Amino acid sequence: MLFSRLHRNLDPVDTLGEIIFGLIMVMTFTIGARILGADEPTDGRELLIAALGCNIAWGVIDGFLFLLVCVFERRRLASLHAAVARSEQAAGLQLLRDELDGDLTELVDADVRERFYAAIAAATRRTKPGKVRVTLSDVRGAALACCLVIVTAIPAALPFIFIADAYIALRVSNAILACLLFLVGFRWGKHIGSPSPVLVGLLVMSIGVALVLIAIPLGG
Repeated sequence: MLFSRLHRNLDPVDTLGEIIFGLIMVMTFTIGARILGADEPTDGRELLIAALGCNIAWGVIDGFLFLLVCVFERRRLASLHAAVARSEQAAGLQLLRDELDGDLTELVDADVRERFYAAIAAATRRTKPGKVRVTLSDVRGAALACCLVIVTAIPAALPFIFIADAYIALRVSNAILACLLFLVGFRWGKHIGSPSPVLVGLLVMSIGVALVLIAIPLGG
């Protein structure tokens, strides 16, 4: 139910990407933190404040980039509309083939696809390209993208609230984040109809942890 509401304004792929990105960002802090012992403690609160601040910053950036992609894609489609409308029939159809061929269109015969493309080409000559502007749905999608990245930092903070020992709290936080990566992968596997959502969850978790371990020595 929650995911279906998110997907009204945010594509499922974008939802998955934002959550995984947010979790990985936090894990670069929690896994990368060095706790050498009781004589050199790490301030868990400062660590989580830094992680939260990082996720807030990247959430805002991701939200802005989401809006940018929406506008650029709308501009591209408007340009394609105009190009098909002013082209000769054969050239216009080729533009549509380049844009639409593949995936589900391959399920029908070539003559059915050609009639479909011809209908679109005819429609472009009867209409004008839509105005390129930011819509309310775009703003909602950008806000959701931003919130998803920020919210992923919250589970990592919970152990530091309830566990006094910073070393144990950090390890519990790491475990929670790894489990969340698995759950996101598992949910994604079910969404795409995978025969083994558990395997998808394990794969996403493994890739996420591997990316963190690669990012940390590179300064991530």
